[in-house]
Amino acid sequence: MALIDLPAIEIAKKIRQGDLSAMDVLDATLTRVAEVDGRPGTLDYDEITKDDETKVHAFITLTAERARQQAERVDAMIDAGEDTGPLAGVPITIKDLFCVKGVRTTAASRILSGFTAPYSATIVERLEDAGAVILGKVNLDEFAYGSSTESSAFGPTTRNPWDLERVPGGSSGGSAAAVASGQGCLSLGTDTGGSIRQPAAFCGVVGVKPTYGRVSRYGTIAFASSLDCPGPLARNVSDAALMLSVMAGPDPRDSTAAARPVPDYLEGIDRGVKGMRIGLSPDYMHIAFPDFATGEIITEDLAGEIRDAALRAADVLAAAGAEIVENIPLPNSVFGIPAYFVISRVEASSNLHRFDGVKYGYRSRSDYQGLHEMYRKTRAEGFGLEPKLRILMGMYMSAGQLNKQYYQRALGIRRMIRADFQAVFDPAGAYRLDALLTPTTPTPAFKMGDIFGDSTLMQYADQLTVSANHAGVPAISIPSGLSAQGLPMGVQLIGPDYAEATLFRVGYAYEQATAHDDWRRVKPQILGEAD
Repeated sequence: MALIDLPAIEIAKKIRQGDLSAMDVLDATLTRVAEVDGRPGTLDYDEITKDDETKVHAFITLTAERARQQAERVDAMIDAGEDTGPLAGVPITIKDLFCVKGVRTTAASRILSGFTAPYSATIVERLEDAGAVILGKVNLDEFAYGSSTESSAFGPTTRNPWDLERVPGGSSGGSAAAVASGQGCLSLGTDTGGSIRQPAAFCGVVGVKPTYGRVSRYGTIAFASSLDCPGPLARNVSDAALMLSVMAGPDPRDSTAAARPVPDYLEGIDRGVKGMRIGLSPDYMHIAFPDFATGEIITEDLAGEIRDAALRAADVLAAAGAEIVENIPLPNSVFGIPAYFVISRVEASSNLHRFDGVKYGYRSRSDYQGLHEMYRKTRAEGFGLEPKLRILMGMYMSAGQLNKQYYQRALGIRRMIRADFQAVFDPAGAYRLDALLTPTTPTPAFKMGDIFGDSTLMQYADQLTVSANHAGVPAISIPSGLSAQGLPMGVQLIGPDYAEATLFRVGYAYEQATAHDDWRRVKPQILGEAD
């Protein structure tokens, strides 16, 4: 096993003990980046070459020199006998939606292409204080608007390390692809409707959406403020638990950050699942989507291999001592995507008004007369198609009498979805679940270009994940096997508020029980070529 492919926990331990240096780990990681990533994303990139088609293209900005300074600092602290923190020397990447002081922060949009952040996000500060070494900023859908990373203004588009003709998912596609290809052990992403968990499933890694407010959003470029949740992506459950322990906690700079203390998520992670009640819901075994020709809603069962992977996971957990509770009713989850379509666009439209060419970021270089014309030209040139669509849809659905017809109804559906989850997790209720087990995505990763351009259909890739965002509850996606085409599949665990520790226990138990399964020995395509 290559040095960079070791778990983050093991790397940090070896560095603290002096068995490895942070510089050794960084050099090995930068070597891997050079082997597999290709040219970083740029604006107005030229024609895709044959070489581009053989690389991952996770990065927008590689901060190698800054990372060297951080690694040298960690090694100096080790030599001086100082505490380096639990992530000592661990290489990580940051979704380019988070501010990192002194580093270009773009949100994968032309309108922020020249913006250098004057401060760091709270969670970036916490990761660095814990000893993490930041490799750079990775690609995403523009302003996190998408489920494939294809809407980024920066290309070449990020590719899935398991099959370079397929998408890595989105919007945290660069984060998932970087972790899956060994370009850092960990990555920081955001999840608004599934944007950590869906790419985690597509790329065969672990992705965590914490309880809303568990992690500070200060310094995060907002998509939909009532839904956004920063969270970790990692190659295994323990590494994700370690990263969340560092990131989570109250923040006086974010009024939505929860004040309750943060547990050590690694403590008790190996206690097993004996006696836990884990639910299966028929409402998560099919998808419903519109037929645009007829206007009808079509309901289809999930693909057999996706459904079977979740059922096999249930069998594994049952063998480990969990009680599997079937037929859990979550009837309002079917409305999760329509409600998300409305809420996210109203909030995105509001958040995008700050990008006007006046305060920071891109300003049109064309001739203009007056402030309003400058606004129009700046936004027309600076925003891609997805931000423009969301501004228009958000303004339409929040205007006048339409506010009641669309936005207020969507908020009502969100309350209904949360009530469903509260009922099944209620310790005094009929079901008393500790966790709900579902597939993460309706399909494995789809081919590049297959859905891109159809904003509505793209949204339905998140149908199994979005309800956790509406409810504000925590959820985790963990790898559950490979499809017939050799593509990763994921299963999702959803829990009640602040039950991240429980989800880590269940995920760890499943991980350990399947540690010797044949599919776990299969490498992503890009690593087979690199090694």
